[in-house]
Amino acid sequence: MYDERFVAPMRQELTRLGVQELRTTAAVDDAIKSTPGTTLVVVNSVCGCAARNARPAVAQALTHAVRPDHLTTVFAGQDTEATHKARSYFAGYAPSSPQIALMRDGQVVYMIERYQIEGRDAAAIARDLTDAFDRFCQPAGAAAERTTA
Repeated sequence: MYDERFVAPMRQELTRLGVQELRTTAAVDDAIKSTPGTTLVVVNSVCGCAARNARPAVAQALTHAVRPDHLTTVFAGQDTEATHKARSYFAGYAPSSPQIALMRDGQVVYMIERYQIEGRDAAAIARDLTDAFDRFCQPAGAAAERTTA
């Protein structure tokens, strides 16, 4: 584990965007298993490809008009139990960090793994994410419009 003073700015790159940090297994279960709709789960990391590619890609993607209902993150190598719990929901995918999952009703519908992050620029990864948002998420306000119609 790294000194928290070193990791804090890496956590804040996502939390300042409104991404909820999940630091316990209970928080992960509440956010994934018990939450309807779409949930973005970012497995954050201290590695260079997280800093250079993954976190900036998430920031760019979150400016898109269509976004997941819920935004969450766990930190690999720091919040070990929470990260392990989050990965337990990623059936069929090997653990990697960074890693970005889009889930719907607790099931993975889209995944970006480390090998899809390394060597690519943030803009390309953000395009992949926004394409997935367009495919699997509802535009903001769409659910509210249906319930009032």
